[in-house]
Amino acid sequence: MAAPAVEGVAVTALRSVLLRVRQAAERAATQPERVRVVAVSKTKPVSLIRQIYDAGHRCFGENYVQEFVQKAPQLPEDIEWHFIGHLQSNKVKTLLGGVPNLAFFEGVDNEKIANHLDRAVLSLERNPLKIFVQVNTSGEPSKSGIDPSGCVRLAEHVKSHCPHLEFSGLMTIGMPDYTSTPENFRTLSKCRVEVCKALGMTEDQCELSMGMSGDYEQAHW
Repeated sequence: MAAPAVEGVAVTALRSVLLRVRQAAERAATQPERVRVVAVSKTKPVSLIRQIYDAGHRCFGENYVQEFVQKAPQLPEDIEWHFIGHLQSNKVKTLLGGVPNLAFFEGVDNEKIANHLDRAVLSLERNPLKIFVQVNTSGEPSKSGIDPSGCVRLAEHVKSHCPHLEFSGLMTIGMPDYTSTPENFRTLSKCRVEVCKALGMTEDQCELSMGMSGDYEQAHW
């Protein structure tokens, strides 16, 4: 009897988040439809993800490979899956082979992982994989992500040397206590300006993935 109550709370929470995102977007004079909400479902059971799916949500994120490849085949194929965070190169084929409907990879932080992803996409004969370059905007040594000064070079590498990847944007995760959140978001926005100029893209073609449970309402520009 407990599980349905928990799942009901999750759906209610989702609706609350979507409403607050819409309100934040309107305050920032941004079209709400331009904001993508990724429901991070790591450690959550398939039954709970299915409840959120049945409520109409289609965008989910995972960051534990073994858990991900076990859960994804049990869920509908029209889910837009995101892998979020750092990935060891020896797990690339496991991830891409186990989640054929992986839509976005949010965590390219060096050329090596970009090259491994590119070769894996080719060998698996799957559609190009959309990727976000992860930028360490908070400067924490323990956190994955390239230094802001290197994001243009890495984006250029993906664009020029990884034909089976589609550079789609930049991603960051701020300080755990959110104290540097505004600065982190401004830094990522500045990185986008530089990357778009270097790659000849419009800013609309370069998404920014930022904002988590405690700071997503600040993640507008």
